[in-house]
Amino acid sequence: MKFFGLFRRKRKEDFSEEKTSSSSEELDLKKICSDDPEVYEALFDTMFLSPESIEMTSDRAAEEAEEHMRKGDTLSAAVNYRIAGGLAIYEGDVEKVKKYFSKYSELTGRKLKILEIPERAVKKAREYYEARAHYGRRDETVAG
Repeated sequence: MKFFGLFRRKRKEDFSEEKTSSSSEELDLKKICSDDPEVYEALFDTMFLSPESIEMTSDRAAEEAEEHMRKGDTLSAAVNYRIAGGLAIYEGDVEKVKKYFSKYSELTGRKLKILEIPERAVKKAREYYEARAHYGRRDETVAG
């Protein structure tokens, strides 16, 4: 009978019991940007929440985009410029954010909010990444 218990649906109460103390203080980009909804809109569309999982730098992604442009593959170039822009946000480099997302916009015809307010957006992204790192270190000490 235990085997079939694996497939039963969990009741709502079961989920609430599984919450940990860190989940009650869950980090949320929306909370960090609550005082500036325009920045939230800009970041929601462009930033990576876990950029460390991308094993590349913004410069490398931009180089790949340029290679695709030389080959005439504008779609792959646009994708790589978008990745480069997202990584530039993580790196905190406003000039690269402007450069890479401008190229992405040129290739796709999309107007991005982040190009209107790059300094504010990068600053809020930095707050998010720093808070996320802080919570990650705290969770490691609690678990360890």
